[in-house]
Amino acid sequence: MAGILYLCATPIGNLEDMTFRVIRTLKEVDLIAAEDTRNSIKLLNHFEIKTPMTSYHEYNKIEKGHKLVEKLQEGMNIALITDAGTPGISDPGEELVKMCYEAGIEVTSLPGAAACITALTLSGLSTRRFAFEAFLPTDKKEHQEVLKELQEETRTMILYEAPHRLLKTLKELEEVFGPDRKLTVCRELTKKHETAFQTTFSEAIAHYEETEPRGECVLVIEGKSREQIRQEEVDKWEEMSLKEHMDFYEKQGIDRKEAMKRVAKDRGMAKRDVYKALLD
Repeated sequence: MAGILYLCATPIGNLEDMTFRVIRTLKEVDLIAAEDTRNSIKLLNHFEIKTPMTSYHEYNKIEKGHKLVEKLQEGMNIALITDAGTPGISDPGEELVKMCYEAGIEVTSLPGAAACITALTLSGLSTRRFAFEAFLPTDKKEHQEVLKELQEETRTMILYEAPHRLLKTLKELEEVFGPDRKLTVCRELTKKHETAFQTTFSEAIAHYEETEPRGECVLVIEGKSREQIRQEEVDKWEEMSLKEHMDFYEKQGIDRKEAMKRVAKDRGMAKRDVYKALLD
């Protein structure tokens, strides 16, 4: 019988966040595939886990992925761990999972720490709907496309950023979201010097121009409000005169009564006020 791939979440800073189930599984599997074996050996030693380990990372994910699938097909049980957090979230683990599904290999996920969820719940912003973007793309064209999409996003957004790029990224995001958009900057999550402060882009930029950023950061950004979207639509229509606005609909073959109704809705006006204004 084929083996099972276990996705094992590991701590993002505090070793006490390791679950009993993950410890047991790492001890019982035949092999552990780790993003960085030099980093993971410290974790394994701490919990006295003696299971053999092999590397699986961004630069060997395809070639090594096929080899791991072959081992699974031969009946070997394998655990996948990342440097910190849950495998498959902003790391190459997702490729191995895809390969396993294509090969008919059973996959199971052992829940635990994830920086994106930890930051979201800590942010003080809306958690009901959110969009996880991880690190912004390095490709310039894709980078700009993603920023354009995020500009209209109504859900709470979660981004990762390294400390040496934080200030540059905050300035870039300020141009997209404006200086007064709320965000929570979370850093060193679950560690001794964990900080999380709710701020605005202008305030965050001022702070980090004076204080050098340290530690991996998670930015949790307030989504665009529906009221703001509505106001932008109203502002767009109000750039036209009422007559131009009516012409816009009537040229589409819409009768005058219906056009007047739509104009009133677009501008947030009463229909009788539109009628009166047009008469005047």
